[in-house]
Amino acid sequence: MKKMPKPIVEKVNYSAEGIKQLSQQLSSEQQKRVILRYPTVYIINEEEKEQTYSVYIGETADINRRTLQHLQDDSKVREDWEKFSLSEKAEMYVIGHEHFNKSLTLDIENRLMLYLSSVDAIQTVYNRRTNQQNEYFTSTELDSIFSSVWRELRHKNNKLFPLERIIRDSAVFKASPFHKLTPEQMRAQDSIMLKIISALSQEKRGQLILVEGEAGSGKTVLMSSLFYEITQQSKEMDNPLFNQTENYLLVNHDQQLTVYEQIAKRLGITTQSHPEAVSKPTRFINRHSPEEMVDVVIVDEAHLLWTQGKQSYRGSNQLLDLIDRAKVVVAVFDPKQVLSTEQYWENKDLNQLRKQAMAENNLIVLCNQMRINASKQTVEWIRGFIDEKKVKSIPPDKKGYEIKVFSSPLEMYTEIQEKARDESSGISRIVATFDWEYINHKSPETEKYWNVSVGEWSLPWNLQLPETPEEKRRNRNLSWAEQAHTIKEVGSTFTVQGFDLNYVGVVIGPSVKYRNGEIVFDRKSSKNKKATRRRTLQDGRKDYFADDLLRNELNVLLTRGINGLYLYAVDEELQQALLKAQKGM
Repeated sequence: MKKMPKPIVEKVNYSAEGIKQLSQQLSSEQQKRVILRYPTVYIINEEEKEQTYSVYIGETADINRRTLQHLQDDSKVREDWEKFSLSEKAEMYVIGHEHFNKSLTLDIENRLMLYLSSVDAIQTVYNRRTNQQNEYFTSTELDSIFSSVWRELRHKNNKLFPLERIIRDSAVFKASPFHKLTPEQMRAQDSIMLKIISALSQEKRGQLILVEGEAGSGKTVLMSSLFYEITQQSKEMDNPLFNQTENYLLVNHDQQLTVYEQIAKRLGITTQSHPEAVSKPTRFINRHSPEEMVDVVIVDEAHLLWTQGKQSYRGSNQLLDLIDRAKVVVAVFDPKQVLSTEQYWENKDLNQLRKQAMAENNLIVLCNQMRINASKQTVEWIRGFIDEKKVKSIPPDKKGYEIKVFSSPLEMYTEIQEKARDESSGISRIVATFDWEYINHKSPETEKYWNVSVGEWSLPWNLQLPETPEEKRRNRNLSWAEQAHTIKEVGSTFTVQGFDLNYVGVVIGPSVKYRNGEIVFDRKSSKNKKATRRRTLQDGRKDYFADDLLRNELNVLLTRGINGLYLYAVDEELQQALLKAQKGM
């Protein structure tokens, strides 16, 4: 088998003199041909204060001509190019390969944008176009060529180009708009864009496009990509429909909001003129009125919107208020992830919303499971546990996904710690149902922390362990699971909903029991008051919805793991049923 050629990566000063020196650095005629006559990809970067960078990624058929164009012409009309051209620290990496063609360089460029926009040291990515390619002659070589390119870049600058696994584990990477969309996601995005174009061109008001899909179906990447595409088109002067449109992305989840804010800042979506392009729903509603409608609002995790007044929100339904304030609302909704009474929808209202979307052909459904890297049988076992409330025999998994039941929480935690230490396993954490006391912003009377305790084993709940000033600085833009010290805490739905873990260990607390061959939910054993308190209905009746909400809590926790799900149940009957299921019944 013929050995794959190595990429050629050259670093030069970003200047007219630097591009002249490029050909002198090349040691052979073959290298000169690949760099100077083949298509190439290039990265221009400037190191700023505190080892942070701004970068531009591009591709070209003629690196000499393209560089001089940037230096001499583009610098006169664009601030970013002027900034690079005047900098004494600006450098350029030129990347060539014998197998490069136009389609492959566009894919390499796009993946570099995906990676570099996820690097913590990079503050701004200036070229932000997307060029997703379909299949082509060398498309099967993309992954191997890109990895070899990244290794060469890392040899030259390991701060700007960190290990691939570190990037791929980051929450920003997982939510990036530069992921190559699946055919299902592409069809969904194209359909939504056409619906938005139709609504804006006809000057419609309050159009709702509802996107449904279970946990792990790729909703966040789709929304991130859609929002990015809309904001980019709004900057195009030759696009009168989208030019200067006012667009927003909203999410009612603090951890996810931090991720979106980072993406928007690095990609130039958040600007001085549009500082709240990414926001929480209450803030948006309080700052906008139905009389001055914005153009497009995208709502990720719309099942977390409130359906009753709370705190600074004085309305009765946040989604309906958003529809009153935007020409088009694109809302991602999964009823199986509604977690509290303040988010609960009465069936007739939710059904009416779906019927309205269906009647206008505005219902988009994502069916593929993308998070859990498992066989169909394993996914069906997890869904049967949650939806059917049955503990069936755990099937062997051909893809290697691991469902494992432990005899104690300590054994499970020890295994999760081992996975977290293993560089190849990525981020792994332990989580639990909300069955142990935790009061935010209040200290317990007899213990140092609010703890999850089973027998002699105990760990603090999330967001409690102290951080050094250096840790605070390092962690300020990281989600809970990405912070190194959180391996010593127990996560909850409040910190892991919407995020991936490579391996997740779930302590199933006493609110989840096994009786007469079926899983049952015991609201009296739960400490989640938001799920177990009564909700006042529209007709004035008050009722409990704990069965639905506690099952949704379990659903969120059991669907976090990409490669493995570890389980321990406090309820003895459920624990024995799980151990029996592990042995094949």
